[in-house]
Amino acid sequence: MEGIKQLKIEVLEQPPSAAEFASIIESRNVPAVFTGCVKNWRAFGKWDPANGGLDYLQERVGSANVEAMLSRSAPVFYGDLRSHERVPVPFSTFIDFCKPRAQNTDDARHTASIPLQGDELPVSNANQERVLSESMSHQVYLAQVSIMNSEDKNKVQLEALREDIQVPPFLETKELMSINLWMNNSEARSSTHYDPHHNVLCVISGRKKVTLWSPSASPSLYPMPIYGEASNHSSVALEDPDFSLYPRAQYSMDYGQEVFLSAGDAIFIPEGWFHQVDSDNLTIAINFWWQSNIMYSMLEHMDAYYLRRILRRLTEKEMNQVLDEAALKGTGKPIRCTSELLGDEKAEWSHLNLEQTGQRQELPLKDQQQDIKQNQLEPFALQALHELVSLVHDHVNLDQSQDNKTVTANLYFLEDDRVAKIIWSLDPQTLQNVLLAMVHSFPRTLEALVLHLLSPVGAEVLTRKFDEIDQQSTEEHRNKFYQKFYSAFDDQFGAMDAILNQKESFALQAFKETLEKYIGVVPNSLKPSVG
Repeated sequence: MEGIKQLKIEVLEQPPSAAEFASIIESRNVPAVFTGCVKNWRAFGKWDPANGGLDYLQERVGSANVEAMLSRSAPVFYGDLRSHERVPVPFSTFIDFCKPRAQNTDDARHTASIPLQGDELPVSNANQERVLSESMSHQVYLAQVSIMNSEDKNKVQLEALREDIQVPPFLETKELMSINLWMNNSEARSSTHYDPHHNVLCVISGRKKVTLWSPSASPSLYPMPIYGEASNHSSVALEDPDFSLYPRAQYSMDYGQEVFLSAGDAIFIPEGWFHQVDSDNLTIAINFWWQSNIMYSMLEHMDAYYLRRILRRLTEKEMNQVLDEAALKGTGKPIRCTSELLGDEKAEWSHLNLEQTGQRQELPLKDQQQDIKQNQLEPFALQALHELVSLVHDHVNLDQSQDNKTVTANLYFLEDDRVAKIIWSLDPQTLQNVLLAMVHSFPRTLEALVLHLLSPVGAEVLTRKFDEIDQQSTEEHRNKFYQKFYSAFDDQFGAMDAILNQKESFALQAFKETLEKYIGVVPNSLKPSVG
């Protein structure tokens, strides 16, 4: 989870103009708070429960039918349909259920009841008492009750309330998809989720705490699989997370930001931002949804391309993170020890004394068309050479190498792979010198290293170092270096294939991690493409 950039949420005392909002706030896709920006709404005074607002709402739209959300997990309301129940109820009935809260009393027996099952409301007093006693274990929440819906007018339930609210001036140029009412009769918390639209949430009465996470922090929130009914929700119950099942969740609050909204405040929540909303007793809010310009301009025939580009980008990010985390843990620090060699090649250079090599001998890339011998290496490069040869002798029996049997495990983490750590610790020029010295003095060892001991992470590190070498030398000297390097192999194309296959294996593992972290899918049968 290293490397996630914290995007600071702005708090604005004065609402921006439509042009400022579009160019400065919306274009950055970062949340912003607008304090007191809806206090001039008619709803701000008329809906206030402390000033007869519930009676006003009951008179205004009491006859409308709405859907109340009931949850046995209250005060948390999970987005998964399996975790809650939506029950049709007259809006006036819900308001009656809220009035004891406004009167600061717990006497709920005088409130109307909400049925738990079926579409019919109770008709007898006995039935109503029974349902009421059952519903007392629930908290009631009106979530996303439509005031305006541009796509389906049949979904609009509280259109009469449209006159009491105003579209914020900074949204006046937007094509709104919907306007919705959110209202709870007691403390409530939404499960952590994101929306596929831009959102401005306005608090009319009560208070809300909104905790937000950038989309880049989604690995710590374990998003639900994209094929599921609640794909935009987190799998983790943040109020009581099980870190044995969700170990990355322990870092979630490191990347979250909390915002507190009072009556009259509003917040812009961009598409894709995970958020969790905590509401005080008897809170009333309005939200506006509209489609972002990015989503609006996405062309359907380009979807496959967009998907591949995004997955590729996230996979590369995962690969970089594996190596960056290893570096932060100290894996990339110089190796200080020199192992004794095993095998016949020990006699070839065991007489060398590191202290006798003197000062570092610079070998500019322009001079590397010449063979490099061990006694030309700087002390640290010589240590690395000794260590690599020793590791090969530890793991491969050169006399039986004809079967090309790989004896190294598939290692994907730098801290687990001694060969990869050595390569990672060398600057490009030093590594080039070490490899050329191996070509000159230990060609069979170099061949065994690449064919039998190079792991996926080792291949990734080696090819990254090759890229750095390429950037620091001319084409002529690059060609001469690779000609010498591959001359150590009986089958030069086989050596190249071995490096590339292991590199692709590393990328495949990163791709699997990407699918799990960002899409919630754990693939079991993916295989690298070869050839």
